Amino acid sequence: MTAARRVLVYADKQALSDAVATRFISKVTELLATQPQVNVVLTGGSVGIAVLASINASAERDTIDWSRVVLWWGDERWAADGDADRNDQQARDALLDSVGLVDENVHPFPSSDDLDLLDDAAVLYSDELAAATDSAYPRFDITFLGVGPDGHIASLFPDYPGIQVTDATVIPVRNSPKPPPERLSLTLPVINSSDRVWLVLAGADKASALGLALAGASHLEVPVAGVEGRRRTVFFVDQDAAAEVPAELIADEY
Repeated sequence: MTAARRVLVYADKQALSDAVATRFISKVTELLATQPQVNVVLTGGSVGIAVLASINASAERDTIDWSRVVLWWGDERWAADGDADRNDQQARDALLDSVGLVDENVHPFPSSDDLDLLDDAAVLYSDELAAATDSAYPRFDITFLGVGPDGHIASLFPDYPGIQVTDATVIPVRNSPKPPPERLSLTLPVINSSDRVWLVLAGADKASALGLALAGASHLEVPVAGVEGRRRTVFFVDQDAAAEVPAELIADEY
């Protein structure tokens, strides 16, 4: 494991989500003291949404100037606006509708209401990302990721072509092994363009994927193994998910 990676272990899912929420509030406040905006990529899943709920419940929530926070998503289910399965809707319910975000700073993926074709939706989001940057890939301050039991990140699955794509920022995903079958996802180079990638995972079913990733498995077989933020890559995990992490790889603090 490189010096830029950290594994931080917490007692259970609630302690994990509360700790990540505290770290997020502190880091965003720190960044906003030196730059005009902070770009954050959100994730879905039970733990990702639990972190947002913990941010919302924190007494320090409003120390962030939310009008200067720009939000993106790592992936999305191809469903209608407002569908309870959409990552953006779950995020709105857990946090976003409760803070002072500026509408134009919130960038959800297109929905099946917006466009008929999944490929067109991928192009549209790619264009939206391109409009926000003057470099090859957009540069995010913090990217949140969940990790599946199979080691998938965003909607990049083991042995599927999406994990190998390097010449696009957004891809359509079909025949996903996890329902629903149609999705949209950022590609690995875009994820790795983030200054900080924070992977948040809980549960014994994640232990094998985490252990393989830290042991140097191929990212084609275990996509999370290919994640590497520009500055830091931090695995925030609960005790169950840490079962196969060697003790020497566990950090005392962020």
